Amino acid sequence: MAQSVTERCLANNQRYAAGQAMHQPTHPGPQPIQPARRLAVVACMDARLDVEDLLGLQTGEAHIIRNAGGVVTDDAIRCLIISHHLLDTNEIVLIHHTRCGMLAFTDDLLRTGLEGDPAAGKLLGQATGRAFMGCGRCASTPSAFHALRGAIEPLDAPRDENNIERLSWDVRRGMSSILNHPWIPTSGPDAVTVRGFIYDVDSGRLEEVSYPGPMGSFG
Repeated sequence: MAQSVTERCLANNQRYAAGQAMHQPTHPGPQPIQPARRLAVVACMDARLDVEDLLGLQTGEAHIIRNAGGVVTDDAIRCLIISHHLLDTNEIVLIHHTRCGMLAFTDDLLRTGLEGDPAAGKLLGQATGRAFMGCGRCASTPSAFHALRGAIEPLDAPRDENNIERLSWDVRRGMSSILNHPWIPTSGPDAVTVRGFIYDVDSGRLEEVSYPGPMGSFG
């Protein structure tokens, strides 16, 4: 059986973590619109993640969908549906990472702070290490910030069992959202595969998250 693109990306990641340059930055010239590797990646916007480098991808090989947290939002689902059905991708990779800022707040805390609550602003300032300036206004959008479930921690806290568990919960929820969406096929001739990972920003290595498994509670 031929090795999957995801497996080749994991092998590339091992070389990247060992210090080998993987991505070629030069313009490749004319290319087709369809990603050559038929791969779509949903990853966090964190500046420490260079997705093409850490997966050993070249320009034109994959769709890279990024947002705060690498969360599988409605918009990420929209992108994945278009990526698969119109542009022929058939492997999906989700990437969360250690020291993620989405571990340092809750949706309610951030919303309340933005609305001008001084106590919330103080907590957010303590978590982020910068003066939090509330806006003193309510807003209907965004409808959610998608902070990760669990007890908040200081911004950029080193990895430990608790935050790895929180990251794993969210990776699994993202995988579940994709695998159970009626417009993303996971069986039959048009099936996609979905795998999730946590990237360690200190080591440069990807660690796979098992699925199915715990997804956290609302408490």
